[in-house]
Amino acid sequence: MKREQQMRRTSLLITLILAVAMIFGSLPVFAADAQTVQAAMNDTAAYMYKTVKEPQVSSIGGEWAVLGLARSGYDVPDTYYKDYYNRVVDYVKACKGVLHDKKYTEYSRVTVALSAIGADPTNVGGYNLLTPLGDFDKTIWQGINGPIWALIALDSGNYPMPENKAAATQATRQMYIDEILSRQLSDGGFSLFGGADGATAESEGSDPDITGMALQALAKYQDQPKVKEVTQEALKCLSAMQRSDGGFSSWGTANSESCVQVVVALCELGIAQDDSRFVKNGHTAVDNLLTFYQKGKGFLHTADGSGSNQMAAEQGFYGLVAVGRAQQGKNSLYRMSDASSPASTTGETNAETTGQGLANKQADVKKQNVTLPGKTFSDIAGHKNQSAMEALSARAIINGKTDDKFMPNDTMTRAEFSTIVVKALGLEPKSGNNFSDVDSTSWYAPYVGTAYQYGIVKGTSEDTFSPSGTITKQEAAVMVERAAKLAGISKNMDAATVQDTLAQFTDYVTVAEWAKSSMAFCYDAGILSQEKMDILPKNAIKRCEVAEMLFQMLTAAKLM
Repeated sequence: MKREQQMRRTSLLITLILAVAMIFGSLPVFAADAQTVQAAMNDTAAYMYKTVKEPQVSSIGGEWAVLGLARSGYDVPDTYYKDYYNRVVDYVKACKGVLHDKKYTEYSRVTVALSAIGADPTNVGGYNLLTPLGDFDKTIWQGINGPIWALIALDSGNYPMPENKAAATQATRQMYIDEILSRQLSDGGFSLFGGADGATAESEGSDPDITGMALQALAKYQDQPKVKEVTQEALKCLSAMQRSDGGFSSWGTANSESCVQVVVALCELGIAQDDSRFVKNGHTAVDNLLTFYQKGKGFLHTADGSGSNQMAAEQGFYGLVAVGRAQQGKNSLYRMSDASSPASTTGETNAETTGQGLANKQADVKKQNVTLPGKTFSDIAGHKNQSAMEALSARAIINGKTDDKFMPNDTMTRAEFSTIVVKALGLEPKSGNNFSDVDSTSWYAPYVGTAYQYGIVKGTSEDTFSPSGTITKQEAAVMVERAAKLAGISKNMDAATVQDTLAQFTDYVTVAEWAKSSMAFCYDAGILSQEKMDILPKNAIKRCEVAEMLFQMLTAAKLM
């Protein structure tokens, strides 16, 4: 009797614990850990390399397999990518640069794959594969898929919008952004033909695949209030669509590819996979995706194995790659400024692909390795400069204002800037002080002294440095140009070239004479983005902007 009473009390206690857990949502989250993801990713990479031996220009057995392998870091011989590139060249030449007269996502898909292996899509067998994406009307002909993949492709390599002289309507990035926004359905999500021809959420229903892909395309533009608003609505819609097992269904069928698109969207937005909005009964979308994984065989499309399992394997693979890169603090799947240069497409050995810098860099300049993998901050999720801030933080080049806050919109002092640049170049801080207002015992003294000795910074007078002074955008451009030259980036820009480079901006006449050549250098080298119409040279530069400038400079210098 006593034993039975104890068992009843134990049973009652367990029931109460489960009830409390259900009420307060504290059921354990079975989120896949980094080791599990890495193991599955490596196994699928081996399967992909074995299965797709000669990738073609194709949506199956082609670009998605190349994308996954290139972004996974899996050890693939250079000849694999070189042979793929040569097949692309032959294909493009054979069709005289016209991959398809209707489906412009063909150009986007190939561009994404070429960017992943460090190849140049603007000159493939003499053809510029980006040019068609400059035609707005033809790109959006396919529906929302057109502008989505045009943005992803263009942003994968930060390519400028191509001029298409044959287009009835010349496209801009903003036009594609606005086109995607205009197609949002009333429930917050997106569908292939939603927002067009009278389709509504009630008549068609939002689709997790398309909603996920739309968010991937919009991820880089979260600084725009309308984009941010639409993104939050779409995330709410996706959360509502998520199944009790953590997965997603498309057209009434639970499948792996729907999980992939949501997983990649969260990674591109910098949202953790175990974000409370995307945990159902303790299961994340990654957990669900792994239920389709088959060791040594890739991924299934559906639990019963119906459908195209090769397509599922390729998408499941790059979905895991996206998660793995996020867990390791690397650039996201589609932010490819860290892609290797195209040695594999030329058949030549290029010393600059080793990540040790350009051949003509100053000997003391060294690459900084990741020492804080996965480092991030709560106030930068979805920020357009998130990748840059995380990449530099992971290498201890730049710190947050606190352990959890980066404060991306704060300004930067001359002392802070000197410190960050010295760390970015891997220069050894040296003793020595040339300025009366730099206390030799201060934390920044060796960095200011080193930056001065290498010619990166100068004083505000013969014997003062003004370490607490705020840096403007044009001052930062001058200092970053000096750092870039130490890193081996050199450009010969005469007065006419400087003028032409700056004249495209509405306020170029406000740039100080002493800063014009440096500002033009930074724009021409891709260190500063040319997306905005104004320079704002005298504005105090923000911490996020400094991070982006240094990230782009280090990437161009092969030091990332």
